[in-house]
Amino acid sequence: MWQVDFSPDVMLAYIGPGAGIALAGSFFAVLVAMATAMVALVTWPIRKSFRWWRGRRARRRRIVRRVVVLGLDGLDPLLVDEYMAQGLLPNLAALAERGTYAQLGTTWPPLSPVAWSSFTTGTNPGKHNIFDFLARDPASYGPRISSVRIRPPKRHLALGRYRIPLTKPSVEALRKSKPFWTVLGESGIFSAVLRVPITFPPDRFQGVQLSAMCVPDIRGTQGTFAYLSENGVAHQNGDASAASSDLAGERIPARRQGDVVTAYLPGPPNPLRPDAEQVRVPIRATRSSRGKIVLHVAGQQVVLKEKQFTEWQRLPFRLAPGVQVWGICRFFLQSFTPFELYASAVQIDPGRPIMPISHPNYYSIYLAKQQGCFATLGLAEDTWSLSEGLMTEEAFLDAAYDIDDERQQMFFDSLDRVKHGLIACVFDAPDRIQHMFWRFGDQSHPARGSDVARIEANRHVIRDMYARMDKLVGKTLAAIDNETALVVMSDHGFKPFRRGVDLNAWLRDHGYLKLKDHATTSDRSYLVEVDWSQTKAYAVGLAGIYLNQRGRESQGIVAPGPEAHQLARELCHALSGLSDSNNGNSAVAIHEAVPRENVYHGPYVEAAPDVIVGYNVGYRVSWDAAVGKCGPSVFSDNTKAWSGDHCIHPSLVPGVLFSNHKLKGAGAQIVDLGPTVLELLGVDTPAYMDGKSLVCSDANSST
Repeated sequence: MWQVDFSPDVMLAYIGPGAGIALAGSFFAVLVAMATAMVALVTWPIRKSFRWWRGRRARRRRIVRRVVVLGLDGLDPLLVDEYMAQGLLPNLAALAERGTYAQLGTTWPPLSPVAWSSFTTGTNPGKHNIFDFLARDPASYGPRISSVRIRPPKRHLALGRYRIPLTKPSVEALRKSKPFWTVLGESGIFSAVLRVPITFPPDRFQGVQLSAMCVPDIRGTQGTFAYLSENGVAHQNGDASAASSDLAGERIPARRQGDVVTAYLPGPPNPLRPDAEQVRVPIRATRSSRGKIVLHVAGQQVVLKEKQFTEWQRLPFRLAPGVQVWGICRFFLQSFTPFELYASAVQIDPGRPIMPISHPNYYSIYLAKQQGCFATLGLAEDTWSLSEGLMTEEAFLDAAYDIDDERQQMFFDSLDRVKHGLIACVFDAPDRIQHMFWRFGDQSHPARGSDVARIEANRHVIRDMYARMDKLVGKTLAAIDNETALVVMSDHGFKPFRRGVDLNAWLRDHGYLKLKDHATTSDRSYLVEVDWSQTKAYAVGLAGIYLNQRGRESQGIVAPGPEAHQLARELCHALSGLSDSNNGNSAVAIHEAVPRENVYHGPYVEAAPDVIVGYNVGYRVSWDAAVGKCGPSVFSDNTKAWSGDHCIHPSLVPGVLFSNHKLKGAGAQIVDLGPTVLELLGVDTPAYMDGKSLVCSDANSST
């Protein structure tokens, strides 16, 4: 139905991009969405005719009528080969036999935001400006989200206790270059793009899109869960807003009187108040004489069952009289006595979006009408609650597969409705599950533990997930025709993360980084204890090392030009082949470190780390160094549940590429997929793209 338009009868504590400030523009969000839908309906015949006229050239040249890109984030070629050999992946095996199967080269570094941005634009990171999850501010040395910047309204009207915004907040995308679906739209070709990472704010093009990675929760963070506990951390004066030990969560004390427990759910800072007071929703849990447990929240009664998730609950947060914003949340009752209740991050309600999370902005409303509430957070699977021991493996899997089911529902809705053009959808479960469950299949992993029953219960989780993804491929094959090209791909593979490398500790030990007051370690995040007057280089984020360059960093001491280039080469030479001598067998921890100019080209190279570090299998940047700390030693065991990773040398962690069409598999790179889709649909590859089409000369003979 919405291949062209909608008919009238269907209508990311993590560092956040803006700490709730976009809520100030939420009053008219749904009204604007509905108005946009009405305009789209009225102008539908004109736009349909124009698109038909504009797409006539592509229709004459196209090889297929439709391309479906099924992104399986993190699917690893070695595991695919192993499971195909065991007969566990019959649908992928059929594609390999009749069409194409190859390894797919990834990016420096092979991080999801970097790799998917290269997929989206067909360019290397030097042209799309995404080099990591985090970027550092050279003025303050502090971190910021790499892909989006949200700024509050510039003008307000004071009205009693409130301030009324007179201008809208701005949501600025930092990913540069043009997505290939925008290029398709310029040739009159429709696209449906679902949850492809780094699409927030949503692109404007001919088609529909649901944003993914970096969509915040309603607090403006990248996902802050709440843990309501009768045995929670004691906060002075009952103030639970004090910082807790949970990196991405907040502990809220619950109070009991018999079989009644009271607490609250924290919401966003109130953008209508000068003091930005946090908005809260009171909650009360009761247990009847028959043992029925009910959660009373926002006028709703939600039945709680121990060790089970509730459905999504719509919750209003009151900002002022007559003004409220809506979020959605799921609850998981660990136990009633003692009271332990997990509440997911309160996410943007797709049916009442408080900021743009889709294009057109009424598209998320349409999906919510079709299938009910669904996860909207950019990183929807809550890995940190499992890492912090506040969620069991079984509960995490339940939540991850619920999100996967939501994604499949909207994906197959697109397959049913979009008969010409592009459908691209990314499924995150392979990435998140491998991150959290790798330890159970790795006998030498420091995080494996000694609980035999727990190991046995989770030993085949990754294998079973691959089989589940294969069934998704099979369902997709059953839903397409001979005029549809199917591309199944992953942005990178996966490997164990057994040992961390503290780059700041290495820089300290070799005289490149100094701490204040003659300290030898720093347990404070984001480089706050670094003596910049004596520091030449520092590490923050997952990608590599920055030089403290004069004229670029606010307190830089390294001269730009020859001195900076020489220092970068010196660091690369010293780090390449770095040995972990404390690991018994002196394993190589860093496969190769390279100057950024060796792997990037384009107008945004200056924003990248000066040295890009490619780790060896089993290693990754340490948790401390990633957030700008400096520990006592360079190497340390990784004992967290987050036990698998892909932030290593790109040659060691390629992705996969399958297709029902014959493609040029040898040497295929992730930047080649955009040009490939363009040629399949009859559109020329723009000159700015680095990738080349993989379509074979005899591509008109579909397999």
